[in-house]
Amino acid sequence: MTELSGRKAISHARILDVASRAIRRQGYHGVNVTEVMKDAQLTHGGFYAHFASREALLSEAVAQAGADIARVLREQSDLLVAGGASRFRAFVEIYLSFDHVRDCDHGCPVSLLTGEMFRQAPEVAGPSRRLIREMHARVKKVLPAGAAPGAAWVVASACLGAVQLARALVDDDEAEAKAILAATKKDLLERYDR
Repeated sequence: MTELSGRKAISHARILDVASRAIRRQGYHGVNVTEVMKDAQLTHGGFYAHFASREALLSEAVAQAGADIARVLREQSDLLVAGGASRFRAFVEIYLSFDHVRDCDHGCPVSLLTGEMFRQAPEVAGPSRRLIREMHARVKKVLPAGAAPGAAWVVASACLGAVQLARALVDDDEAEAKAILAATKKDLLERYDR
């Protein structure tokens, strides 16, 4: 994307904010350009002044969603670490929180979109897969020294799976959803939070 300035940059940021929440809430196929522009309080006709196609919007929206969750994880993690938690514990506590399960609009796009990524056009799938690698790198960075070489993938997979299962069950059985999160959190902390 080229650098934008002034009102166009503000409008572009508004569109991305709306689209990044919509893609997490409704998935790739649920993002409707007309609705995004309406929610951003802009005309549908102005869409092409910002994006060449719907896929270009989805690509940037996924990247924005990834940047949003990275910022939130960093900010919340810093607070927990300041209170004495390890970086690993902070990550697990935040990612496997019930709030994260309930707030799809602001949740991790990897946990919300993984099942759909392989069906996307290359210009959308590429940025989406990049988020998986960024999550892996984030987990690898917070693991304690001496963790097994594949541990970051194990932890990332456990966190993603637990959040996806909890989301699938939460409206039917909140206690069961919370139990999934608690069991996964307990296991990961016992294994890796030394």
